[in-house]
Amino acid sequence: LHKTVYVLFLLFQILGAVILGFGIWILADKTSFIAVLQMSSPSLKTGAYILIGVGALTMLMGFLGCLGAVNEIRCLLGLYFTCLMLILLTQIAAALVIYFQKETLKVELSEIVVDLIEDYDPSNEDKRNLQDAWDYVQTQIACCGWTGAKEWENNEILRNKSNTEYPCSCSNRSKDLVEGRGFCVLDDPVNGTATYADWPVHEQGCMDGVEQWLKDNLGIILGVCTGVAVIELLGMILSISLCKNIHSEDYTKVPKS
Repeated sequence: LHKTVYVLFLLFQILGAVILGFGIWILADKTSFIAVLQMSSPSLKTGAYILIGVGALTMLMGFLGCLGAVNEIRCLLGLYFTCLMLILLTQIAAALVIYFQKETLKVELSEIVVDLIEDYDPSNEDKRNLQDAWDYVQTQIACCGWTGAKEWENNEILRNKSNTEYPCSCSNRSKDLVEGRGFCVLDDPVNGTATYADWPVHEQGCMDGVEQWLKDNLGIILGVCTGVAVIELLGMILSISLCKNIHSEDYTKVPKS
């Protein structure tokens, strides 16, 4: 039994470390779409701190649960069960909120990216990390704008230059991607003006690329979430079983009159 306890609670240490690491990664990431979100949306940053807290709590509970099981301390096992139940209920609530609010989240995400495109300025050092992260997304997914390149026509710098420049990270030409950020000059603008249709850029908007990535990785995401929930349920079942076992042993130790 003790071997089973050690293995299961070791899994909780690993699980807690993974959740903790994921939260830290969200805060530390500076070059992906996650970076665009966490630097633009306070809710994602708050979610990252929650993940860090849940991960640390899971690791602590794993240690206390193991201690309670080995030393047969019922209050520790009860505390372990209660915390696991709260964590599991929180995860279920978060999943339901994301599912039922997905359209609202999609609109919020669209507004974040559109505002970023309109205010994009390579000379603005204060937003350098955020803008570099978006350039990275457009380069990696081979996309332009959120729904399409036309959104870049609303950028103040490009408007002032009659759209004779275009975002380098949108380009479908390898020579432009060497720079990977800022604006590139259009070769032959008509009468000194141009539209997004004249730019040598990708036609696909990044929204489609992000949605496709989510679809491609949905099985992995659901598998990880299901695995986490199963491990938590096993921990709850084991802790309550050990509590009952300790309770039964306490009665057997009572001297018969």
